[in-house]
Amino acid sequence: MILSAAELESLVQLRHPQPHSVLGMHPLGDKRGVVVRALIPDAVRIRAVPVHEPNRPVIELERLHEVGLFEGTCPDAERVWAYDLVVTWPDGTEWRGRDPYSFLPTLGELDLYLFGQGNERRIYEKLGAHLKVLDGVTGTAFAVWAPNARRVSVVGNFNGWDGRRHPMRLLGASGVWEIFIPGVGKGALYKFEILDYHGHLRVKTDPYGRFFEVPPANAAVVWDDGAFDWTDETWMEQRRRRNPFQSPMSIYEVHLGSWRKKGPAESPGYRELAGPLVDYVRKMGFTHVEFLPLAEHAYYPSWGYQVTGFYAPTSRYGTPEDLQYLINTLHEAGIGVILDWVPAHFPRDEWALARFDGTALYEHEDPRRGAHQDWGTLIFNYGRHEVRNFLTANALYWCDRFHVDGLRVDAVASMLYLDYSRKPGEWVPNVYGGRENLEAIAFIREFNHLVHTHHPGAVTIAEESTAWPLVTRPPEVGGLGFSFKWNMGWMHDTLGYFRRDPIFRQYHHHELTFAMMYHHQENFILPLSHDEVVHGKGSLRGRMPGDDWQGFANLRCLLAYQWLFPGKQLLFMGGEFGQKAEWNENGQLDWWLLEAGPYHRGTQQLVADLNRLYKAEPALWEGDHDPRGFEWIDCNDSQNSVLSFLRRPLGEGPDLLVVLNLTPVPRHGYRVGLPRDGRWEEVLNTDAALYGGSNLGNAGGVMAEAAPWHGRPFSAPLTLPPLAAVVFRSPPPAPAAG
Repeated sequence: MILSAAELESLVQLRHPQPHSVLGMHPLGDKRGVVVRALIPDAVRIRAVPVHEPNRPVIELERLHEVGLFEGTCPDAERVWAYDLVVTWPDGTEWRGRDPYSFLPTLGELDLYLFGQGNERRIYEKLGAHLKVLDGVTGTAFAVWAPNARRVSVVGNFNGWDGRRHPMRLLGASGVWEIFIPGVGKGALYKFEILDYHGHLRVKTDPYGRFFEVPPANAAVVWDDGAFDWTDETWMEQRRRRNPFQSPMSIYEVHLGSWRKKGPAESPGYRELAGPLVDYVRKMGFTHVEFLPLAEHAYYPSWGYQVTGFYAPTSRYGTPEDLQYLINTLHEAGIGVILDWVPAHFPRDEWALARFDGTALYEHEDPRRGAHQDWGTLIFNYGRHEVRNFLTANALYWCDRFHVDGLRVDAVASMLYLDYSRKPGEWVPNVYGGRENLEAIAFIREFNHLVHTHHPGAVTIAEESTAWPLVTRPPEVGGLGFSFKWNMGWMHDTLGYFRRDPIFRQYHHHELTFAMMYHHQENFILPLSHDEVVHGKGSLRGRMPGDDWQGFANLRCLLAYQWLFPGKQLLFMGGEFGQKAEWNENGQLDWWLLEAGPYHRGTQQLVADLNRLYKAEPALWEGDHDPRGFEWIDCNDSQNSVLSFLRRPLGEGPDLLVVLNLTPVPRHGYRVGLPRDGRWEEVLNTDAALYGGSNLGNAGGVMAEAAPWHGRPFSAPLTLPPLAAVVFRSPPPAPAAG
């Protein structure tokens, strides 16, 4: 194989798309013999030394070009063989290792075909950096998608960050560049040096990187995230059998960096947090933890929502194995894990996904489709197969490698609407002239289908703030396919109601009852999330009117209403003990408040008791999404600001009567209609002294009387404490006659 002048020129200028075709060892065409070429800048001498066949000759390579291109031949050889390169450097030292250009591609035609179709479910096992053993040689296979690049090289701490050392080969028309580099092992730092479409040199981090340096550094780290020894088989098997719609789901939302600090400013790692977090969540009785995004993000104040490493847990808290340990520990304690996932946008950081190969590769070229005006970020091109594959495989990756039990998808509305937060003329209609993002809709449906079929029992949750229909209905009936949707309407109306002075609440009674008008259109989660305690909104406690007594009574009533209303519930950390200050991601929760007085401890105890009651009573979760599970007793007593309703199980078990008195006026002898005779036991009272209340209530319960009321055959007079919720359990049914 004779090197032409054009090939030599493209090699030394680092523009050859197939360096493996001319570098390495090759037959000499029609002639007998082999030729060995190596491009190693700064080398003084290079020899090719056989490794498996000692009878083969050592080939001395001569310099062909001053940039470090060497060539040597063996005219008598009938075939190629395995060899090491022995390189002498200017200082006289030597390096010996296998030639990266002597290996076949590590990706096959089927891998590339499926990726091009958007259907390679485990593309994360093919692209990125992967530890491998080829021909008995340990090293790392690198692959990256950059179809419009003129040249791509791997640079790292193993080659002096020199793009001349390891240029990659382009695999056909796939747009994927690949190389296997012997000797590169776990912990090596690397990036991709890209000569882009416009001839500009860019240094980019790996879109499929599994681990990164601690920000603000941004090199990817060669890592193996499949070596963790999981011991959560019991949990995973139970999850596969569980019906999430008819199971309890009480979610504690956590920002890992500010839950609890190790020092004044240092956050504990994943492993250090495992024990304390599990102990606390078990003590409080939550069934699930939901983490704000843990994928790598350069900008800490984004809380993880501006992702720069979609396949990498943030290194701020440890390694991928450390996060796997945390999740495994939660699972062993019977606690589910939901992860915030952000496929709606990505940041413009020059070293990350933006204009990756000099073109709008992951995003749209037209800013009317490719740029978010609200967040200054970029929008994925959901219609491009490889981009869709990047995202769907990423969802499967977190379920597969980290055993997460659910993905909560951020900002779904921004994906669904082409005119999201845009004025006329600032957006491009779809092919039918509409405002719906058809590519995003198709992606969302595919994502939901894949997660639910590949990982039975895992849930997907939409943060969708509009009236888009059928969000939690299957795609085959026109739905998006999510398991659950955050009920933003309930959240907005409820917080709006509770922040009002009680004297005015009678005029806004509908704000607490309206949610039942649309409740059965979707499978809802009731969120009091991190978004409600930031940006000047104040804390949940800070929004409640009145002095400390009234403020905490209001907060306790709000939390009880959230737990007792149909739907699963989510509460952001700090809300469970009534933190007064607005959340600050740079600090930690004000745990000291638990020692400052009875109100904070009482609120914390109430949430723990709500969770205990919730899990113990099927009426509170079995029929969340079934009309049989809820029944108003009286939703119209706006004059007294009192609400009453029944929660009912779908199978055997008692009914629960819930009554809320939403003014600071105690009400004695307040009669409520009941469906059943006998003694109704008071099982929860948010005004109990244990919670910091005035201890007014119905000790011993109430006896139903044969006095029809509210359209029911029985009733009972109740004592309603001020600004409180009371819950009664129905008596067991009378034994059948005979």
